Amino acid sequence: MANIQPRFDPFRSLARFDPLQEMEDFFREGRWSPMLRRFGSESGIRMDITENDQNYVVKAEIPGVSKEDIKVAIDGNQVSISTETRQEREQKEGENLICNERYYGQMSRNFTLPQDVEDTKAEAHYQNGVLELTLPKKEGGGRKQIAIQ
Repeated sequence: MANIQPRFDPFRSLARFDPLQEMEDFFREGRWSPMLRRFGSESGIRMDITENDQNYVVKAEIPGVSKEDIKVAIDGNQVSISTETRQEREQKEGENLICNERYYGQMSRNFTLPQDVEDTKAEAHYQNGVLELTLPKKEGGGRKQIAIQ
């Protein structure tokens, strides 16, 4: 069986022209990742929100902070989670810092729920870097569908 190879085509790369490919490669190679981390692109609060008939349940990942540094505010159907992280630096005599990827600053996450929350009955628990909020739905705050006459 013969091994057939296609002829060299100098215009092949132009046929698959992608002007943004070089920019994607630049960011993918990691040259900007330390700078982007300082601006909060990787330090956001990740969360899951589930719902049942009575409650909204929010599970938010906030590792490396103490529960005293976490603030949760509820205003109707709007919820705000914020925290401040601090970087602890301990450098001993004769040691040089080679890499420092830990950050410090504020993180926050704001979101709106479909229904108002009964803020007096809301509960929050923080364990192993996960904040769990149980937010009871306010009675009579659901959507009401009316008949058109």
